[in-house]
Amino acid sequence: MPERLMLLDTASLYFRAFYGLPDTIRAPDGTPVNAVRGLLDFIARLVTDFEPTHLVACWDDDWRPQWRVDLIPSYKEHRVERVVPDGPDVEETPELLVAQIPLIRETLEAFGIAIIGAAAHEADDVIGSLATQATMPVDVVTGDRDLFQLIDDDREVRIVYTARGMNRLEVLTGETVVSKYGVTAAQYADFAALRGDASDGLPGVAGIGEKTAATLLQEHDDLDGIIAAAADAAEPMSAGIRAKILAASEYLAVAPTVVEVVRDLDLGEFDARIRPLDAQAAASVAALSEKWALGGSADRALTALAARASRRAAPPAR
Repeated sequence: MPERLMLLDTASLYFRAFYGLPDTIRAPDGTPVNAVRGLLDFIARLVTDFEPTHLVACWDDDWRPQWRVDLIPSYKEHRVERVVPDGPDVEETPELLVAQIPLIRETLEAFGIAIIGAAAHEADDVIGSLATQATMPVDVVTGDRDLFQLIDDDREVRIVYTARGMNRLEVLTGETVVSKYGVTAAQYADFAALRGDASDGLPGVAGIGEKTAATLLQEHDDLDGIIAAAADAAEPMSAGIRAKILAASEYLAVAPTVVEVVRDLDLGEFDARIRPLDAQAAASVAALSEKWALGGSADRALTALAARASRRAAPPAR
């Protein structure tokens, strides 16, 4: 059985699960468990359909790292519920979801799924580092377009894109990115910096939309080439575009650092193999499932993971 690593953008998935299932799904004590159950169903579906041998739930230890905010203060600013001095700010999150996040983590641990985060970094950076350092094909499961920059056909790094829903998953390759956006995956971070992203508080270059950004990258290869062309009156570029690029010079000097995911984190040793649960772990899962009424969702996830584990005992991912 060929090895394949699946990296979950965990917060992206549990937010989608929370909004996709009614919050009337509750444990006997009244605690909502819709996000927990939805996430388990997602995992069952993903493991069954894509057949990974290794699985990592990538975690936001810091969803808004200060070093990114220092460069672009508006970064995710509109999603801050409460500023925390000397620590990660509190993200605006529905209370009924906040109550489930510790249980989500406990459940993933009980199922033997590796949970990996990094201080002062987002899950995107964990995903970027694991995908870049992997020695096997990789599927990144996310609803975040910024991670398109990781696609690498030569290294078999794909995106399983969830933005259209779990019943309409899209598998994105380098060819897909070129077809959709007119840029290569290697150009995508520069494309995103130029275009901006209101959902992340990234202003982009005023007056530069997706089509213009793609055209500029087609003509000048990368952001450095575009900036150099704008600064050189001898280079062919319309006066209007030149003025917009030059006016955004301060933003463009820092935007790539904010948009590009970190690829060189040292995440230590861990075992991401999907492997059978021993008797003690199976009993813990059963007790957890009964306590929180995880029902069929837990059963489906267990069945999917057990089916993969039974195929072959794969070597460690790292």
